[in-house]
Amino acid sequence: MRAEIIAVGTELLLGQIANTNAQYLSQKLAEIGINVYYHTVVGDNPERLTQVIRAAAARSELILFTGGLGPTQDDLTKETVAAFLGLRLVTDALAMERIAAFFTQRGIAMTENNRKQALVLADSVVFPNDHGMAPGMAYRDAGHTYVLLPGPPNELYPMVERFVMPYLMGLRPDKQVFHSKVLRFYGIGESALEERLLDLIEQQSNPTIAPYAKEFEVTLRITARAEDTSAAEALIAPVEAEIRRRVGEFVYATGETSLHEVFVQALKERGETVSCAESCTGGTLSSLITSVSGSSQVFRGSIVCYSNEAKEQLLEVPAAVLADHGAISEETVKHLAENVRRKFGTTYGIAVTGVAGPSPAEEKPVGLVYIGLASEDHTDIKQIQLAGRRQAIIGRAAKFALFFALQRIKER
Repeated sequence: MRAEIIAVGTELLLGQIANTNAQYLSQKLAEIGINVYYHTVVGDNPERLTQVIRAAAARSELILFTGGLGPTQDDLTKETVAAFLGLRLVTDALAMERIAAFFTQRGIAMTENNRKQALVLADSVVFPNDHGMAPGMAYRDAGHTYVLLPGPPNELYPMVERFVMPYLMGLRPDKQVFHSKVLRFYGIGESALEERLLDLIEQQSNPTIAPYAKEFEVTLRITARAEDTSAAEALIAPVEAEIRRRVGEFVYATGETSLHEVFVQALKERGETVSCAESCTGGTLSSLITSVSGSSQVFRGSIVCYSNEAKEQLLEVPAAVLADHGAISEETVKHLAENVRRKFGTTYGIAVTGVAGPSPAEEKPVGLVYIGLASEDHTDIKQIQLAGRRQAIIGRAAKFALFFALQRIKER
């Protein structure tokens, strides 16, 4: 089944918002073996949208639309699709009931144009919107399936998970299961990972292996097709084992999680705590940790010691160390990690100091970063050389600090 995604909205063309829906839908379709060949973005114009639909119908069996289902005049997706297919728009009773209840519960008078959101293509399968007002829908006609979805991601994502994915699975003639396992990597780039797994990727058929770079890390999705989930997992297992044999030292987790979530969970399971001393990352590391629900069980606090004066006065880095070795050094990061651990009384102290750029500092290159992890009886130090612009270096340094700490903690 060839698929394509049409995102409707002038705001996308103006760059006011990013088309994250297309990325998400492509990933979800790949999980069930549906190949996406085209992404198109078109403004809120019925003539241009009709041209796009006509082109899509000539080359794809499955066409997904996002956006343009709302109450305003520029929301015209279902009207244009209906005109193209020669269909009527009818009111979906459940959707209308939900829309009316929304306004009643809030004591707000419903404007007439909100009734438009309850309109759906005649004889379509309707997908309820549990997080908004405009329902989604699917219509099959002459070898094509048209799926219309709301634009806001907080409405689209749960609708796809709960209703659209099962619907699309039901369209497959073979009724086979597509099951995936995601391996999450840090400390290795996408190109380096691919090079070490190139023969596996080139030989893939079932399971398939797909690497993705995301937020300074890499994920690898292994997807198998089989008669049931157990059989798919059996196909995945030997492939995963071979991948781990080659690059297992860079795997920090499996599934849909994040490095900071895994780090916080590891400390929770061990009943341990952490504090941070941040120079070049300026609080980014602490922000990652505290973004995790329940992090208060393991995180005691942090000190952003951006200046040498703060390093001396708040974290007692000797002036002689700063003078002889500089703020960007193994010696300084050792004092920062050990002293922040002692001050907060935590199991571990993590410290980061380096050159985020855009200019060198202390005659040291942009991207040079030192990470320290102190425990009661030992301090580990890691020197890394990062690349990229200032914000990328800051983000990578913070995540690398978590990865380094997680590795060491698991070794204890």
